[in-house]
Amino acid sequence: MKIIRFTTPGLQFPDGFHFRLGVPDGERVIDLTTKDPENFGSIAGLLRLDEPARVIAETAQNAPQLPLRQVQLEVPMDVQEVWAAGVTYLRSRETRMEAAEGGANMVYEKVYNAPRPELFLKATSERCVGPDQHVRLRADSEWTVPEPELALAVSYTGAVVGYTVANDMSARDIEIENPLYVSQAKLYRGGCALGPCILLADAVPDPKALEIEMRLHRGDVLMFQGKTSVAQMKRSFEELIDYLFRENDFASGVFLLTGTGIVPPDNVTLRAGDVIEIEIPPIGLLRNVVE
Repeated sequence: MKIIRFTTPGLQFPDGFHFRLGVPDGERVIDLTTKDPENFGSIAGLLRLDEPARVIAETAQNAPQLPLRQVQLEVPMDVQEVWAAGVTYLRSRETRMEAAEGGANMVYEKVYNAPRPELFLKATSERCVGPDQHVRLRADSEWTVPEPELALAVSYTGAVVGYTVANDMSARDIEIENPLYVSQAKLYRGGCALGPCILLADAVPDPKALEIEMRLHRGDVLMFQGKTSVAQMKRSFEELIDYLFRENDFASGVFLLTGTGIVPPDNVTLRAGDVIEIEIPPIGLLRNVVE
């Protein structure tokens, strides 16, 4: 089951909820917010549910519906932080080591094999964008690439509620200059995209079997295409969540990006107008235009 967060341009609802949660059903959307605003007035409410699939199924019965063409998809988060795990794929480790200078490459070698994973704050809600919205390039960077990742929607208890598609924008020239600059390379406005929905965990019997594909378009030219599998990850979801929740609380839930196994060649850098497509079946396609 998929959950979308959406708005309805031109339509107003008496309950005052501008952002709404729903279940896409063919050409229509089942409006969960109208039926149960307490649990489905926000993504935070969804991530507080102990049995989300059951509650959603019950709420969807006899809930109002509206045409899918009347809704606009929004980023499927609200007040949550977005954290990210780094160097979880061999490809990511190799890329960082190749680009790093001097002893800095040993940092990435060590973290790949260390018991403790690399975890960092990637974004806050106001820095994230949704499907078909604009991601940004840092003005002080000349080499920015997207990093396609599977993102976990995690409850306040540390349980995986669902999955979504993530674009972890990275200013690589800043990142490789010094490992201590990773936050500046990663954390900035318009530097993270999520969507198009949250696919509930119950619908994914084997998340390691999920495949991730990224395509970069410049005008009519396909300038890069790459594909990987979540099975190539070195670390487990449980391991990453365990470390994330050590000495941290997430009362409204949290999103955790699980790392990238697709890295464009060094001669590829994004420009304004480029189109980024990241697809993870059966979650869907996340499309963004570079601003």
